[in-house]
Amino acid sequence: MTSDSRSVQSQSQKTNLKLETWNSKLETHNLKLFPTHITLNNRPTRVDELIAGRENATGWERDWLDFLAEWYDARDYIEVKTSGSTGEPKNILLKKDFVAASALRTIRFFNLKAGDRVLHCLPARYIAGKLMIVRALIGQLDLHLVDPATDFEVLQSGLHFKFAAMVINQVSKILEFGIWNLKFDRRNLDFLLLGGSAIPVSLEEKLQQVQTTCYSSYAMTETATHIALRQLNGPGKDGWYHGLDGISVKLNENGCVRIEMPGLENGFLQTNDLGELKDERTFRILGRADNRIISGGLKFSPEELEGKLESAIDLPFYISSKPDERLGARLVLVVEGTESAGLISQLRESCNERLSRYEQPGEIIFTPALPRTGNGKIKRLPPDQL
Repeated sequence: MTSDSRSVQSQSQKTNLKLETWNSKLETHNLKLFPTHITLNNRPTRVDELIAGRENATGWERDWLDFLAEWYDARDYIEVKTSGSTGEPKNILLKKDFVAASALRTIRFFNLKAGDRVLHCLPARYIAGKLMIVRALIGQLDLHLVDPATDFEVLQSGLHFKFAAMVINQVSKILEFGIWNLKFDRRNLDFLLLGGSAIPVSLEEKLQQVQTTCYSSYAMTETATHIALRQLNGPGKDGWYHGLDGISVKLNENGCVRIEMPGLENGFLQTNDLGELKDERTFRILGRADNRIISGGLKFSPEELEGKLESAIDLPFYISSKPDERLGARLVLVVEGTESAGLISQLRESCNERLSRYEQPGEIIFTPALPRTGNGKIKRLPPDQL
């Protein structure tokens, strides 16, 4: 046995012993944080052999194997990087039992059973991709890994998947190129979880033609992915997020969502997301407080204005502001594209049709490429920083 194998086996034994007193839910479901095998493409594979051979892997395959090694190392935490969509990316530490609890909530919500085939197509560098691996480990799921840049031909292979998680760009690509011909259904995939950014209205409308049950996630790195889900299509379609087991939300004095869940420092996490509550587990997001623009004494949520415009503007864009002596700040529309008289006219017409008098952007700014984070989210830089 190699030193890597002995290390993995020793860590597995120590951690499985710890599990006996850690979480009664795990005991009830007969789950383990550190099983000796992981099932890949319906084939049980020794974890220690995968870890020992990761030096020969490259690219996205090396990323997921590196995380596997991190999950089985002697530390009781993993190190993850935030997306950077609301500030500079930073490294944070998450306890492994906290991460496992998140994985278990997803397993229970979607009723995933040992042997269920799940599709993993997310980068393992980010928390969403890491959680797919943890779910497969503790749920004894059949993990089918593909390159995050896949063309998704796997969904035409005749295989049936119980669950998959994707980002907006991946789902848009599937629909745009007709991989499912707008008919992907339970013959291909039972449940699809969308995350990474807000769901565009145009995409949500297309998903109404899809039989696969689709969910939007309210998630962040600090909570080890989603704490609440919203069904996007089908009979259970809903405009509200619903907190998962053991999670509740409140609003602070500024109307921002406060997440209360086991495992967080002090038991809660205060966000800058403006919210509306129906009850302590049912809410919706109105935008971010740090994005809010005050113009002429009126408060505007860029996300709300973008929602009104997104079905009419095909190019990537966002609402921002510039300093203004009279108004304090004036609204501006930032668009990825090449300026032309025809395009300006078209954009002005769209704004006039969908926005009120006071919501109209005072200026349209064009840029060859909008700044984005590593996982594709648009970064809302002020216009003078473009």
